Amino acid sequence: MKKIEYSMIKYDQWQLYIAKTEKGLCYVGSPGETVGELEKWINKRYPGAVLSQNDEALRPYREELQAYFDGRSRDFGLPVDIKGTVFQEQIWQALKQIPYGETWSYSDIATVINKPSAVRAVGAAIGANPAMIVVPCHRVIGKNGKLTGFRGGLELKRYLLRLESLDKEGQLPYNDIN
Repeated sequence: MKKIEYSMIKYDQWQLYIAKTEKGLCYVGSPGETVGELEKWINKRYPGAVLSQNDEALRPYREELQAYFDGRSRDFGLPVDIKGTVFQEQIWQALKQIPYGETWSYSDIATVINKPSAVRAVGAAIGANPAMIVVPCHRVIGKNGKLTGFRGGLELKRYLLRLESLDKEGQLPYNDIN
């Protein structure tokens, strides 16, 4: 029987549930999510798995996320264990190629995977990313420079992009009009 452990990280006004398998981080939740919603997600993705809270087991992941939120770290080095279709996993690998402080469009991702006409499918795969932030789907914006949907909400997406902004004058590297 598969064991999934979870904890919560609190940062600023956000609380995010995180979960891991024996192989690595498998989930980063959305702000405002409940334990019940986490359980529902786990039951759908890992039928029969036992979910238990284990703050100590998730401590390294919380610390790594905290360092990122505090601006002390730009990278995530701990193992990730996310599963999806072959296409989804291909998209999630492409997301990891987006450098800190940069944004790519959905079209850019489609081009990177050599499927330039698959923009909508790319968007769906990005939306299914179970480990947001660590697999940086927040770095994907519309081709026109507008912020687009994000499972964590546009407020969190704005925050993350501001955190990663390379513009020394404090200007955002994207068009913040919804």
